[in-house]
Amino acid sequence: MAPMGIRLSPLGVAVFCLLGLGVIYHLYAGVLSSRLAALRQKRTVDLRELLALSMEAAVQGGREVKRIRLENTLEERSKGKTKEGANEMLTLGDLNSHRKMYYLIKNTFPYIQVNSEERDNSEGEATVWNRYIPPEILNNVPAGKEVPADSVTVWIDPLDATQEYTEDLKQYVTTMVCVAVEGEPVVGVIHKPFTGYTAWGMVDGATNIKPRQSYNSLNPKVIVSRSHAGKVKGFVQQAFGNSTEIIPAGGAGYKVLALLDATDEKYEKADMYIHVTFIKKWDICAGNAILKAVGGHLTTLKGDEIDYTGSEKNTGGVLASIHIDHKALVNRLPPWDENKY
Repeated sequence: MAPMGIRLSPLGVAVFCLLGLGVIYHLYAGVLSSRLAALRQKRTVDLRELLALSMEAAVQGGREVKRIRLENTLEERSKGKTKEGANEMLTLGDLNSHRKMYYLIKNTFPYIQVNSEERDNSEGEATVWNRYIPPEILNNVPAGKEVPADSVTVWIDPLDATQEYTEDLKQYVTTMVCVAVEGEPVVGVIHKPFTGYTAWGMVDGATNIKPRQSYNSLNPKVIVSRSHAGKVKGFVQQAFGNSTEIIPAGGAGYKVLALLDATDEKYEKADMYIHVTFIKKWDICAGNAILKAVGGHLTTLKGDEIDYTGSEKNTGGVLASIHIDHKALVNRLPPWDENKY
């Protein structure tokens, strides 16, 4: 109740309140804006954490891939045809793995760019990473490395080698995650759902996989795509001779592991990996990061580094090698023309 003799009108109360709000705004607006600016400036992510999160995402996606294959509930269908006329398959394994992997990463770091091979209209998983970093990472990557969040692009392949997955050729199947900073691949994870084996690497950090003791660049074994080969056989033979051993295999992840000392099973061993047809960046980014972490290379067939920002498409082919003079390999290849191969 107002004191005796003082009558408060509704208009007076409103004016008084507005004046009060104005005073509060001027007092705190500067403080709030400076704090928000500071938060924006400090929005960074730690690469060691992203490595651990990438491993967890690949494993969670892999569980779905394995479960659906073993239950034989693939619900397979074609997404369309490639330029070469091969079917691009989609299964429930692809979609369920995508949901697990994409939303685990996106829910944990909603402000980083995440690109996945698959897309769906579901609301997604509610899971968030528990911040657990495995001892194998803590022991090999003793310190984190902060990078600006807006410089990070994460590429995920929820099921690499879908065609082989539908044919029950489990050995070729992987789930993959790659972290690129300013377009350069710096963290890679390749997980094999049916064996539980996970290869990982961080550029200038550490890796749990290593190169083999020797590689042959004169008479190489060349691993190539089994289901999206194009005219790779002629391309390889023109470079290295008609007697060159060519190994067809499914999955870009599997083919990168074939260049390394993967210990979970007896891999086919290759000296280099060549791909001449259209390929997406989520197929090759993780392998690129792992190869860089152990001193190898994955480039276009002209020897150019691949930029993992922007478009998902890589139209320049793939040449991957390790402990071989990569520039010399590029020089041995026929002139590259994507319309020819």
